[in-house]
Amino acid sequence: MNEIIECVPNFSEGRDQKVIDQISDEIKKVEGVEIWDILTDKDHNRTVITFVGDGDSVKKAAVNSAIKAAELIDMRKHKGAHPRIGAVDVVPFIPLVNCDIEKCVDIANEVGKTLADKLDIPVYMYGKAAKRKYLENLGHVQNIQYENLFEKIKEEEYAPDYGKATLSERTGGSIVGARNILVAFNVNLGTDDLKIAKNIAREIRESGGGLTNVKAMGLRVSDRNIVQVSMDMVNYKKTPMYEAFEQIRMEAKRYGVQIVNSEIIGLIPTDAIVDTVRYYFKVDDFGEEQLIENKLLNSFLCKN
Repeated sequence: MNEIIECVPNFSEGRDQKVIDQISDEIKKVEGVEIWDILTDKDHNRTVITFVGDGDSVKKAAVNSAIKAAELIDMRKHKGAHPRIGAVDVVPFIPLVNCDIEKCVDIANEVGKTLADKLDIPVYMYGKAAKRKYLENLGHVQNIQYENLFEKIKEEEYAPDYGKATLSERTGGSIVGARNILVAFNVNLGTDDLKIAKNIAREIRESGGGLTNVKAMGLRVSDRNIVQVSMDMVNYKKTPMYEAFEQIRMEAKRYGVQIVNSEIIGLIPTDAIVDTVRYYFKVDDFGEEQLIENKLLNSFLCKN
């Protein structure tokens, strides 16, 4: 089987479908690439596209879609609940099949340099591709926000890895990196009090002394008049989804607030779901081999 690399770019547009379609069309045009998922969020004003392919194809699709996004998205007009620094906000590369993280680091650096050169924007490397230890954490730069980065970028701590230390007013900057599979998981709360969501996020995230391998922030969901705890679970095997969910339930109860529902952003590994089924249904011996789709897939692969 050939190598399969996943790319999950986050674009700062979640409301104009014509713009989203034009960006995704650039990915579809690249031979050897397949789009697996497109998720838009109007409150976040953000679109997350998941696509896969071999290294060269994924690299080309990432660059072409970024160029189109920079052409169509004006950050001076962008408003949304999710932190961001630019039109092509985050571009991670993830190894899936017959590929290691080092290959993704190389691709991330090639793409980062290309975006800096072609779009004339500052680019930061994060995750496994970080060139500075503190930039391994995506939020170190992203949480600064586009509006504040104009001044922050002048400081040595926030100097870009590629490109000039000046922020493009129209396009902003970009954060490019390599990481392993994570689960993006949001839990919506039955209150419009943003302070409660932020307090709970602070309690459960690793940096606040909470759950290891969990990054969390509190955000507003304006169209539903509620708030959410938005999480990146960077190692769902060590800290499973159900553990984070139950911790949020417990913290919310202290405020007299209930969980409304939850959201999984993008795609999720089978074993993350299996672990959740085992926990809630108490089916200790449940495994992936009991899933019909897995049996069909394995049967197909064996015959081909």
